[in-house]
Parts: sequence; C-alpha cells; structure tokens
Amino acid sequence: MGLLSLGSPLSWSETKQYADHVRKHGILQFLHIYNKLKDRENDCLKWGDEVEYTLLKFDHENRKVFNNLRAKEVLDVLQLDEIKNPSTNKTAWRPEYAGYMVEGTPGQPFGGCMRHFNMIEANMKLRREEIQKNLTEPGETVQSIVAFPRLGCPNFTFRNFKPTPGRGITSSLFFPDQAIFQGHPRFRHVTTLTRNIRERRGTKVAINVPIFKDVNTPSPFIEKFPEVEGEGAQAAQPDHIYLDAMGFGMGMCCLQMTFQACSISEARYLYDQLAVVTPIVMALSAGTPVLRGYLSDLDCRWCVIAGAVDDRTPEERGQEPLKENRFVIPKSRYDSISTYLSPEGNKYSDIDLVHDKEIYQQLVDAGIDEQLARHYAHLFIRDPLTLFHEHIYEDDEQHTDHFENIQSTNWQTMRFKPPPPNSSIGWRVEFRPTEVQLTDFENAAYVTFIVLLTRVILSFDLNLLIPLSKVDENMITAQKRDAARQGQFYFRKTLKKCPTVVNGDAANEDEACKDEFELMSIDKIINGKDGEFPGLIPLIESYLGNVDVDIDTRCTISQYLKFIQRKASGELLTTAQWIRKFVEVHPEYKQDSVVSESICYDLMNTFDRITRGELGAPQLFGKPTSKTSDVLLKKCLEIKEEMKKIEAEK
Repeated sequence: MGLLSLGSPLSWSETKQYADHVRKHGILQFLHIYNKLKDRENDCLKWGDEVEYTLLKFDHENRKVFNNLRAKEVLDVLQLDEIKNPSTNKTAWRPEYAGYMVEGTPGQPFGGCMRHFNMIEANMKLRREEIQKNLTEPGETVQSIVAFPRLGCPNFTFRNFKPTPGRGITSSLFFPDQAIFQGHPRFRHVTTLTRNIRERRGTKVAINVPIFKDVNTPSPFIEKFPEVEGEGAQAAQPDHIYLDAMGFGMGMCCLQMTFQACSISEARYLYDQLAVVTPIVMALSAGTPVLRGYLSDLDCRWCVIAGAVDDRTPEERGQEPLKENRFVIPKSRYDSISTYLSPEGNKYSDIDLVHDKEIYQQLVDAGIDEQLARHYAHLFIRDPLTLFHEHIYEDDEQHTDHFENIQSTNWQTMRFKPPPPNSSIGWRVEFRPTEVQLTDFENAAYVTFIVLLTRVILSFDLNLLIPLSKVDENMITAQKRDAARQGQFYFRKTLKKCPTVVNGDAANEDEACKDEFELMSIDKIINGKDGEFPGLIPLIESYLGNVDVDIDTRCTISQYLKFIQRKASGELLTTAQWIRKFVEVHPEYKQDSVVSESICYDLMNTFDRITRGELGAPQLFGKPTSKTSDVLLKKCLEIKEEMKKIEAEK
C-alpha cells in the first residue's frame, strides 16, 4: 500500500499547502541516503515475497459467500508473535487496504543459499495455516485470489454495509466505506488517502473496463445509476463495466517480490532488466476475468488498479488547459515505469518523460547522474496524498518520511528502493506485476522463477532491454483475454549485450540495438525455440548446471520450472481462463456475462476445496506431486545421473 505512519492525518486542503515542502525535503532526504550509501557494495542476495490474502465467509445453507471484514481481529492475533519474537518469527503480517485483506511475508528474508528454494512453499503454507486457525467462526476461510468476483455487488460484505453514493469517504455507488480497513492506528491514513485522491481529482475515480460480449449480453450494455449520485451516469461508458472507488483496485490482491542487490549499480541494472519481463509475468499469472459480477474482456487487474488511484485533475489528464497544475501527466501514479535506470537503459528510454526540471537540476548539481535524476524528478511531479501533522517537520538526515511519502505512492511495475536510514538493509528492487495464484505451490513457482531469473541475468550478463515504448505496448497486450496463449509480445531476439561499435561505426550502435527485438509468443519467450531463441527457462537450467545444488533442492526447483513451462506453452490454463471456463459451463450461467451469487458461491467453494487439497485442478496446475511420487522420483534420478556425468567430465 505505501508508507505506514502513526499520527494525525491532514485533510487534502491542509496537505496540499505542504506539497512543495514535502517534495523539497523528500529530495533532501534522498540525497542524504545517496551520499551516505552510494558506495556501499558486497551486500549478499536477500529476497522475500509478499502474498495478499482475502478472507471469506460462506453461508452454505443459502449458497452465498461474502468478503469477510474480520482482518483487524485476525491481524491483532497474528502480529502477537512478531511483536514478542521479532528476530526469530517465521512469518510477518501487515494490514492492507480492505477490511477483508491481510498481507503475509516470511518473518526473515531468504538468502543466497540454494536450499532456501525448499522453504518458500512451506513458509507460504505456514502463513495460510496461521490465518485459518484464527478464523474460528462458522464458514470462515482464507483464499489467495486476486479479486472477489462480486466485489461491489449488493451485500458483498459480511457484516453487510450499504454504500453511500454522494457522501462519505468513497461516495461510491457500490463500495461501502466500512469495507476499507478500519481501526488500526498505523493504517488510519487509508481512509484519508481514499478521500484525498477523490478530492484532489475533483471527482470520484472512474474506471471503465470492456465487458465480455457473450451470446445474450445486451448490446449495447448500458447500466442505469441512481440520480442521487450523478457522476455514474456521466462517467460510465456503454459496453463497459463501471467502477467508481479506490477499493476496486486496492481491494485486489497480488504477489510481490523484493531483492537486495550487492550495490546500487546492480540494483539499477536488475530494475531495468526485470521491467521488460513484467508484462510477460502478468499475462502468465492472469487471474481477474470477473469484475462487479460481470465477465470482463480483460484477464488482469492492472488497468483497474491504475484507475483506482488516479488522482490526476482534468488539467493533468489533458482535458483542460493548465492553470492550477504544473504538468500534463500521461499515466496514473499506479502504472508501468517510464524510464530505465542503468547506463545500458539510456538508449532504450524512448518515452517522453514528464519531470520536474528544477528537481532534476537540483539532483544533477548535487552529483546525481542524469538517468537517476530524471527518475526521481519524474516521481516527484506527484503531490503527497497523505501527510501527518506530527511529521511535517523532520530532521532530513535521520528521517525519510517525506521521501517515502511520494516514493511509496508511485506504484509502478518495478520499484527502486534505497536503503532505509540507520539499517543493515541494502539497495533493493521490487517486482510488482504478478497476480496472486490460488495455491501455495503456484505462488512458490512464480517466486522461484523470478528469483532464479535475477541470478541468470547477473551471472550471464544478459541484456533483455527493448525500447520502453514497446514494454508499454506489451503491458496493454498482457491484460487482454487469453494473452498468455494468444498474445504476441515484443522481446529481444538476442540476449547478448550490443557491441560498442557496429560495422565500424559507433554512431549506428543505438539504431542497431533497438532493432534487436521482434514479436514473440510467451511460449517462445519462456521455453525458447530451437535455432531462434534460447528461452528464459533453458537459460535458468543452464545456470543451475553450473552451480552447486543438492538433489533435493534441484527436484523442488524442477517442479516449479516445469509448471511455468506448461503455463507458457498453454498446456495449463491461467487462473483467469480457468475461471472463465468454470462460469461458461455452470448450469445457471445464461450466457449474458453475469456471474450470479450462486455461480460465485460455487466458484469460491470449488477454490476452497482445491486449496484444502480436497479437489484437484489438473487444467490449472497439473497433478500435484510429492517428493515420493513416481514421476518426481524418476525426474530426480535423471537429474542425479546428469550431475554424475558432469562431475565425471570435470
């Protein structure tokens, strides 16, 4: 979500008076961190994941299911062990935006030891068990789903609360204020954030997602909204699902990963390389085909969450001439990155970057290189959205609240994270596009894939970079229905770094490098194609053949990589496609794009049985295997023989 602070949050009218103050001191705080730690090197690899969970409440007698607003009560218990044993706890828990969400992470980061890949799934299972044992009321359960299918429909919460169109925090037609996380002092800013986004924008957020047109879907599809509110009728578009509150985006769940680099330069290099992969992983992990009880024509949450926190005014959106605001801003503050950070990325940063020229010059004058200066001058075109009275005036050498205020509310596909002051933590990057998966096995597979990909990029000195405008095109493609199987994505044809001179003419270098990409399927990108493209997983396998990995860990990794390969080939369905097929064959589905209460109940009940191990889902993740299964045992023996041959050759 962003920075968590204690204090008394200011209203938007109060906050905007301090916007320049926050920007000024945020930059000074960054400069202090940079100057103190820019030469820090030799930090070891540390990494961790964040899984966001949804609490549900079943009414089996009446075949209904609800978002369960018990997150605070559950978190109060979950966080006790962490408070008592901060250095030894195996799990850590944080509140999230909605009152039905909790976020779980490993209690301590994983490290560079290969055996840690054996611990990811076990830790995820522990997190799920810890939540479940605190859900003691009848019908309560926890699931790792991206979005509740009927989020925003009448009576979607337990306890039930009504929305308050035209008034309250959200003014939403669909999302009641009580569904926002309530009562936690470190999360008091969430309600302020919600209100301030709406007040800064001048209207409610307006998200329109194309509806999936089935045989009996009305054409045009047009909804009527109460006149008491007014904005819905003006903002809703024909043939689109209309969403009008921050909760529709921030009330969704995702899977994120953070990596500590050995130095600032390595962090910048990883940031750029992984940015190219973000739309590929998003399409592969797609899990959001249903919004507000309707099948949409998209499979991912990204455009919804981007719209949900879009605080840009009409001037900043280019709808009115600039008078009160400083910039026309092409993107929401939740979107894809707009500039690369590494020296290699400079030639590929082909997007016209909107940035604060005064802040840029201040950073350059202070010794920051042009690329990093442009990055922060771009982030700092935004206003702070929340500000606490107690934190207005700070010692810029001891605190970073003003820096994090803006840094952490630029929610992009990748996040570059300087070390916190007075800590042992190094320079980090955060990988943010992955849609959370239904089971711990699936989530562990994605984490393993991305962690190993970072090792391959660094070990083989790869260059995945393409023009950033093409990455943005990939982001659009990635969200489309069945993009994992049908989409074509721009990707580099060769993953080697470009030579410094091309045909004896250095002036041709940039043009030659930029031409080194083409449209590929995800299958080709992940699995490769003989004679044409190596594939990311074959490169990972090559890397694993050159490092010391015990047989047990190698078998675990093989399971995860095989799963990713089968997803990429289309042999396994994405969660989004699996949900679509479930709805389409449901006996109560009327081919009208409507996901009714009973369909939603059956879907969530099926998911619950799958996550409890009571039901298989071979189309979703294949046949689960254990370390004693015949298939896996055979694979492990094959790997063992290969390792013996390698040793003999040495």
